[in-house]
Amino acid sequence: MNQNGPYVVWLEQAEEGSSSLLGGKCSSLAEMVQAGFGVPPAFAVTTRAYSDFMDQDGLLDAARKVRAESDPENLDEIERASSEITQRIESTPMPPVVAEAVRAAYAELCERAGVDAVPVAVRSSGVAEDLAGASFAGQYETYLWITGADAVIEHVRRCWTGLFGPQVLTYRPEGDTPGQEEIGMAVGVQQMVAARAAGVMFTLDPVTGDRSKIVIEGAWGLGEAVVSGLVTPDRYRVDKVTLELLTSEVADKAQEFRFEPGAGVGLRDVPEPRRTQACLADEQVVALAMLAKRIERHRGAPQDIEWAVDEHGEVHVLQVRPETVWSRRAAKPIATGRTAMDMVIGKFMAGAAATQDKTGRTG
Repeated sequence: MNQNGPYVVWLEQAEEGSSSLLGGKCSSLAEMVQAGFGVPPAFAVTTRAYSDFMDQDGLLDAARKVRAESDPENLDEIERASSEITQRIESTPMPPVVAEAVRAAYAELCERAGVDAVPVAVRSSGVAEDLAGASFAGQYETYLWITGADAVIEHVRRCWTGLFGPQVLTYRPEGDTPGQEEIGMAVGVQQMVAARAAGVMFTLDPVTGDRSKIVIEGAWGLGEAVVSGLVTPDRYRVDKVTLELLTSEVADKAQEFRFEPGAGVGLRDVPEPRRTQACLADEQVVALAMLAKRIERHRGAPQDIEWAVDEHGEVHVLQVRPETVWSRRAAKPIATGRTAMDMVIGKFMAGAAATQDKTGRTG
């Protein structure tokens, strides 16, 4: 067992090109932190921690066997194999050196926040998430409003079992991605934002692929309601060049994801007067569009961004990933056929030709 770590890396301290250690999600957020964008404080439990955990009691050999013998066509067998390896992983103690590293990092996060047991989101950050032709977005797990070091450790381990969930074992991307159980899984532990409103935004129109637009979708409460499709969100279209708010579609948002003491995070009814109110003011929409434009410029390609606005109106970036549908297609030129300059030159040449026909000379 390699006890040299690093088992934990704070996002602001991550080195460039560390996706093999931090996974796709955490390495993207580390880039955002270091570029000065408003990401809540977070650390990553690295793939090295996963590797040393799996180097116990034949876990890695069992994981290889599950992967090798999984038949995507036999769902009953997939469910059985997934359940067996999940139970083994969840019942295997975390190596003390790994557990201590996670406890120490969580204690530091609590100290930074000035809270004894700061609520965190524990998010899977798979190394295979950003591989070309293999988008694992949505295949892995996220756990919200987790408090206490013991609970954080438990949910880190649950994220690791996500590599062997039925939806992952049956997923076969282009060319396949063998050896995920050996590549590993990092886990992000990020301070929760008590979101007044949250959602997603795209630096192109996800319906038409129009790269001159920014589309923002949002709802009351935590963004899980929008990401999971459980709530119909408000939808805003903004001109990327002028930042003019073009359209606003306000939905009837009957429910929201929020935390309640004793009940945890879940869908709750939205009070009647607030259901049909826009979750964002126009100036907030424009501010989000400006943020999206800056992130796209920084990353050099269309982006899919998760955001939250807290009770004080502060905007937080929760996740950033490349947009993977339209951005794989060749961008269409803004004008097709002859450009405006072509037409001006054409008219000038036609007039000159006509003059030459009548006088025998130009000018």
